[in-house]
Amino acid sequence: MHKPFSTGLVWFRRDLRVADNTALFHALKNCNKVQCVFVFDTGILNELPRKDRRVAFIQASLVELDQLLRQAAQEAGLDAKAAAQVGLIVLHGNPIQEVSHLAKQIEAQAVFANHDDEPAALARDAQVRGALANAGIALHTYKDHVVFERQEVLTLAGNPYTVFTPYKNAWLKKVQPQDLAPHPIAEHAAALAPRPTARQLPVPSLPDIDFEEVDLTALHYKTGVSGGQALLEDFLHRIDRYEETRNFPAVKGPSYLSVHLRFGTVSVRQLAQEAWRRYKTSEGASVWLSELIWRDFYAQILANFPHVAERSFKAEYDAIQWDHGPHGKALFAAWCEGRTGYPLVDAAMAQINQTGYMHNRLRMVVASFLTKDLGVDWRWGEKYFAQHLIDFDLSANNGGWQWASSSGCDAQPYFRIFNPVTQSEKFDPQGKFIKRYLPQLAGLEGADIHAPWDAKPLALQAAGITLGKDYPLPVVNHAEAREKTLERYAVVKKKAA
Repeated sequence: MHKPFSTGLVWFRRDLRVADNTALFHALKNCNKVQCVFVFDTGILNELPRKDRRVAFIQASLVELDQLLRQAAQEAGLDAKAAAQVGLIVLHGNPIQEVSHLAKQIEAQAVFANHDDEPAALARDAQVRGALANAGIALHTYKDHVVFERQEVLTLAGNPYTVFTPYKNAWLKKVQPQDLAPHPIAEHAAALAPRPTARQLPVPSLPDIDFEEVDLTALHYKTGVSGGQALLEDFLHRIDRYEETRNFPAVKGPSYLSVHLRFGTVSVRQLAQEAWRRYKTSEGASVWLSELIWRDFYAQILANFPHVAERSFKAEYDAIQWDHGPHGKALFAAWCEGRTGYPLVDAAMAQINQTGYMHNRLRMVVASFLTKDLGVDWRWGEKYFAQHLIDFDLSANNGGWQWASSSGCDAQPYFRIFNPVTQSEKFDPQGKFIKRYLPQLAGLEGADIHAPWDAKPLALQAAGITLGKDYPLPVVNHAEAREKTLERYAVVKKKAA
């Protein structure tokens, strides 16, 4: 079969796998020889702390990706010597220069990559496209990290959806088996070509790119494609109970696949297919499928309404006066450091600070607490999560924060305010999660673990706790804060009127 290009270059970004990779599939199908590259983007890396869990996750996943490319070439029938020279070219620099330079060097006619609709990524890709075009090289990009993207699911009027439930219904109506079918890489993998001799280098270590080592195994992270598949396999044994268990942070309820979705070490099509084939017979699978659809929903919101990255989705919410002064900064610091005096909030913040992960229910609780109990700007919290979450994804993170502050795509009225004590009693009834991350409260029992300030002096004494010394007193009174929030949000009504 005649192929239109003699040489192609696949640029891996948030898709660190060989199997069911759309850009890789199209490159292999359309090029006689295919090279693969990943660029550690110094523009992004220079802003990060030298010890960063995400960079460590990416580096470990690249080592496996490099091996998987060689394996695919070998299984496709390349002789042992040629297959051993196949692999990933890993560069460290500005991708605009690095990708175009490499493409010219290997005499590629086309570069293949998967979409990334974050505003900074779109700006970068436009510049790469221009640099490649100047050299007569095409850039082909494809949908890969969601099932439906951009304007694939529209209202009858032809507009993007802005409320989740109608979007979900339209998504379920639209989806067909072919939307979830994997791309057959193996049958085309013989096009994987040996790297140029000077490029046959191992994946750089973390110190090679000026980062410190991170022990991800101590944090129980499974990296790479093998890690994603192991987690999926484990979760599929539990998927039917997902709805019953997903809200309880002390219970093994979630799939824990969010970081793998973020970096593409699993295919979203594979996950959606697993959920879709079960969703009519399993409540757990149905709810999990909804979570995957939420991910698509927020991705298309960012693509169609890019202003959300900086401002409220609903413009009238930008009129809210957040506490930006010294008092607000002090409250924000207490929130970041897990010393608000509300155990569930503080335990959740200890979890993200220690591990880089936070349970989804707790993300809602702490976000509501920051915006509606402390009166602090949701963008401060969004930025903190962006710095600390190993699974940080701009569209999902922004969507979650705007949901919590009621400024986003939410049909609910603005006055939804989570009570942190009620949430604690409901979702961590025995305080197991709290005690795991706040061992100083381990001696408290019953209702006291959720609201230590209400505990009897004898109970505190028996637990060895002096409030204000061993554990902080609450920084706000929830009932009073609720009233202030209703006053703060009243401006929205006036603005909308």
